Amino acid sequence: MNKTLPKKIHIIGSVASGKTTLAKELSRKLAIPYYELDNVVWKRSETDDIRRTVVERKDVLNGIVKSDTWIIEGVHNEEWVANSFKNAEVIIFLDTNYKVRTYRIIKRFILQKLKVEQSHYKPTFDIFLKMFKWNKYFEEVGKPNFFTQYDECLDKVLIVSNSKGLERYFEHD
Repeated sequence: MNKTLPKKIHIIGSVASGKTTLAKELSRKLAIPYYELDNVVWKRSETDDIRRTVVERKDVLNGIVKSDTWIIEGVHNEEWVANSFKNAEVIIFLDTNYKVRTYRIIKRFILQKLKVEQSHYKPTFDIFLKMFKWNKYFEEVGKPNFFTQYDECLDKVLIVSNSKGLERYFEHD
């Protein structure tokens, strides 16, 4: 069976669900650029990060969505992200186990403090604690909100809780 691989992919999931890792891997395998929604929310600079307004975020994201190929990844499912979900050929919802995400948050913080892993932010203890809060918020609010708010996109949602489901989807002749 020959199937056309998607050229517009949106990956959504909680903190530490594997979004960035998956986006990088798919980007490399499919030769499609990937974009992190955190870098749409924040205007990055050497000295300071500045939060973009909702209008600025929407404009930046819509500029990406207009291109022929993209992989967009992030936790966000607010209205400003809607155009990405609507234009995606597939939406990969990473439904990684809550305890696995908790472990990854701890591991990530340690690796960042040891300077083994880089981040776009300064890995402070305050952000470390916030990640647990964001993880819980996504589980209780973000996940249900996505499935309610974007029910018209559900036919293109691939829910992935482990790598097997993803491998089957991207198998091709």
